[in-house]
Amino acid sequence: MDLIKRLNQQLQALDDQQLIRKRRTVNSPCGARVNVDGRELLAFCSNDYLGLANHRKIKLALQEGAAIYGVGSGASHLISGHVRAHAMLEERLAEFVGAHLEKPRAISFCTGYMANLAVITGLTAGDKEAEIFSEELNHASLIDGVRLSRVKAHVYPHADLQALEVLLKASHAATKVVVTDSVFSMDGNLAPLPQLLALCEQHNAWLVVDDAHGFGTLGDKGHGALEHFNLRSPYLVYMGTLGKAAGVGGAFIAAHETVIETLIQKARPYIFTTATPPALAHALLTSLDLLEGEEGATRRAQLQALVAQLDDGLRLERWQRLPSKTAIQPILIGDNAETMRAGAALYEQGLWIGAIRPPTVAPGTARLRVTLSAAHNSMDVAKLIGALNALERDMK
Repeated sequence: MDLIKRLNQQLQALDDQQLIRKRRTVNSPCGARVNVDGRELLAFCSNDYLGLANHRKIKLALQEGAAIYGVGSGASHLISGHVRAHAMLEERLAEFVGAHLEKPRAISFCTGYMANLAVITGLTAGDKEAEIFSEELNHASLIDGVRLSRVKAHVYPHADLQALEVLLKASHAATKVVVTDSVFSMDGNLAPLPQLLALCEQHNAWLVVDDAHGFGTLGDKGHGALEHFNLRSPYLVYMGTLGKAAGVGGAFIAAHETVIETLIQKARPYIFTTATPPALAHALLTSLDLLEGEEGATRRAQLQALVAQLDDGLRLERWQRLPSKTAIQPILIGDNAETMRAGAALYEQGLWIGAIRPPTVAPGTARLRVTLSAAHNSMDVAKLIGALNALERDMK
């Protein structure tokens, strides 16, 4: 019981710092409007950026996939769980982003977290002298992948190309891996990928790009950050998630075919886990068609119109809207308690917005993480603008 007491003391310490997180139960499909604990809310906290999570065509494809393949895959990919649906999805994903890679091939994963653990540990496996260069604001999955690699790691300041260049010049490692988010999940800004790629090509380093929040939303055809910046290189290793803009679930790595074969043979998060349900892979084939087609383009245009509307309408004085042209629109408040009060007040008004505190963000930078979706309309965003402007004034 002393162990339980110790855990309770740790939980109380989190509560005292306004750092306790609570789950809410959603009783409806993911969308702009959701039923939560019996209340209908206007949700600005989902990563369903294009509003595809409840799309009729994708739901029908999921049903079709279950009818063809059943439910579970039954085993890991390297035993008997690699079903035809997985193979078709990986071929389609390699085609989807392949214009930006040399000899492209793709490999799919259950989650983006697993994909990031796999790519970092897989690229450095067997080379104790390898070095990793990780962006300061990288997602937790990238940070944990770096830790699990057990090789020398450097953290360079956010978007600081000069600092990274100094580190790369000083490195004599045969295997060098630069790791970065493309769209930073708590800030909404973009990494300077063209300049990062130039440094990697100059210093013979891999550039691992986590495009979790850019895949589907960036680029004319939704091909992501590589299309947005018009990049192409054999040094690129690309991670995309399939549960955000794609509306389903899972993730993938796309890179040179030799990189992918290396991950199949060496990446423990891939080797030692049961493959995803094949029906999800089947549904994702429809999702990718939507992303790449006319409907995807229309939804991306709608999302950008809503971003512009929010930018034009907010009139904040103490709080700060961080500069972002993506679906992620953070409102920096700073204080944990004030951020929690703001989130609770908005919730009472029927607006569900994530209140983000440490350790997700640095101490003193607590914020409301507003996420827009193509499923929202201009009236939804007008309501959000009015509520935020009024709340900031009322909380002075």
